[in-house]
Amino acid sequence: MEREFSTAVIAFHEGIAAGLGLSAAEWKCLGVLEAGAMTAGRLAELSGFTSGGITAIVDRLEGAKLVRREPNRNDRRSVLIVPMRLDSVRKKVAPVFDSLRKAMTDVADTFTPSQLAAIESYFAQAIKVLHAETAKLRYGR
Repeated sequence: MEREFSTAVIAFHEGIAAGLGLSAAEWKCLGVLEAGAMTAGRLAELSGFTSGGITAIVDRLEGAKLVRREPNRNDRRSVLIVPMRLDSVRKKVAPVFDSLRKAMTDVADTFTPSQLAAIESYFAQAIKVLHAETAKLRYGR
C-alpha cells in the first residue's frame, strides 16, 4: 500500500510538472524555492539532489525564466538562486490543487475525528522515519 501511495503522489506531481513544461525534479526544486532565495548548495540539500544535478535543474529553470542567479552579498564565492514568477505558477496550478483538496476532503469526511487523528499521527511519524532513512542513504548515518 505504501508503494502504491508513493507512486500515486509522484505521478500526480509528474502530471503537474508536465502541464507546466517542467520535469518533476524542476517542479520539486521550484517548490523548495517557495521558501525564498537560497544557494545552490542549500537547494541541493533541501531537495535531495546532488550539486551536479542541481546545476542542471537550475540551468533549465533559468532557461524557463522561473529563477535567476544573483551574486550572494554574504559570500562572494556563491550565487543565490532567486525564484521568479511564482505567482504565475501558483495561479496555473491552483485549479489542480483545489480539485485535489476537494476530493481529499470528501475522503476525509468518511472518517471519524479519532480515525483522522490516528491517520495524522501515522503520517507525522512516517515523515520522521522517511527523513531519518534518507539521511542514512545520503550520509551513512
